[in-house]
Amino acid sequence: MGNQPKIFSIKELNKYIRMKLENDVVLGDVWLRGEISNFTHHSSGHMYFTLKDSDSRLKCVMFASHNARLPFIPKEGAKVIARGNISVFERDGNYQFYVMAMQPDGIGSLYLAFEQLKKKLDEEGLFASSRKRALPAFPKGIGVITSPTGAAVRDIMTTLQRRYPLIPVYVYPVLVQGKGAASSIVAAIEAMNRFGECDVLIVGRGGGSLEELWAFNEEAVARAIVSSQVPIISAVGHETDFTIADFAADLRAATPTAAAELAVPHIAELKQQTERLKQRLLAAARMKVNHESERLNRLKRSPFFLHPKRYMLDQAQRLDRLTEQLAARLGITTAREGARLSNLQTKLSAHHPGEALQYAAKRLGGATRGLEIAAGALVKEHKLQLRGVIGRLDALSPLKVMARGYGLVYDQSEGHLIKSVRSAAVGQEVKVKLADGGINCIVHSIEGGNNDEDGTAR
Repeated sequence: MGNQPKIFSIKELNKYIRMKLENDVVLGDVWLRGEISNFTHHSSGHMYFTLKDSDSRLKCVMFASHNARLPFIPKEGAKVIARGNISVFERDGNYQFYVMAMQPDGIGSLYLAFEQLKKKLDEEGLFASSRKRALPAFPKGIGVITSPTGAAVRDIMTTLQRRYPLIPVYVYPVLVQGKGAASSIVAAIEAMNRFGECDVLIVGRGGGSLEELWAFNEEAVARAIVSSQVPIISAVGHETDFTIADFAADLRAATPTAAAELAVPHIAELKQQTERLKQRLLAAARMKVNHESERLNRLKRSPFFLHPKRYMLDQAQRLDRLTEQLAARLGITTAREGARLSNLQTKLSAHHPGEALQYAAKRLGGATRGLEIAAGALVKEHKLQLRGVIGRLDALSPLKVMARGYGLVYDQSEGHLIKSVRSAAVGQEVKVKLADGGINCIVHSIEGGNNDEDGTAR
């Protein structure tokens, strides 16, 4: 049998198709232009609709987490540009467009450029929160970069004058829309940094359309904000308007008025805070004065101030007692340490090397004399033993026997001692050795040869 084909369930096939679509490079990030139809804004917050053109249509869904940031309210028949990805709803087996962002079609090209630049600068880290700086609590000067004739500058100046009238405000007039606006804003940021009198800059304008706000979406403006040495508050548009400058700035304000409120503290609040601190300081000072006054009164009533001479006499008497105790303890300590020193000297003398050498020399002399006596006695004993051995050896010497008339008979040819007549033969030449010499003889006859036990010859 051949290989059996793999049989999928409907769920497995739909899941496989979904994975294929979601892993596709093109379908993972798609921009579409179309007209909204069948629009439903569900109670869950999700939006369900169809995007269509003259030739086709596509089911779409935009979840609440994405549509909450929409700058407009979609409606039936609206022409839009949407961004998202293609996937499959596994339950129904239908593929649909999952929308993540959407704008009215009239500003589609600008919105695409906005999204592309935003993504680029974000990837470079220009929008990172770790890069952004905190504003000073009490700035010494405020710089305002905006149009000198718009409502924004009036709102900012009014708010700053109301909240913190003591601070100087420096307005740098710029173009905020149209050709040359971006370069005008960049030049103003650089000039205010060189000016050096401001430690907070407010860059902004009033609200408007995407085209009117476009100068604040230029890359050059974003990079100038990031490069500024002075912290910048972005105050562009109204609460629902976001620009690239908002993301690049150290702090984003919803409106120019809000930017001024964020830039400086409120003088009334500072006065209230100062008054509270003043009251706390006065209360603490009064408490301190009262405490020290009570302490001073207690000191005035003390015996030391009332009867200083008595106190001095008491101290003199105490000093005398301490002097006596010191002298007594010094004497005891001196005697104890003297005895301890004497004991140590005695122990040291016992271990002195000179004493040890003398003791060793005496022991060596005694040992030497004992060795000499023992050696003399041993030599004398060995001499006596030697004399006894010599006497016994002399008594056993054959020469002594021969001196009494005995002789030794040797075979003259072989030179060995003849101890028995059985070792001799008639005619044999023998030599008889006597005490004073020797005699050469010839055996003529042999007598005996066998002796009985009683010594008689047979």
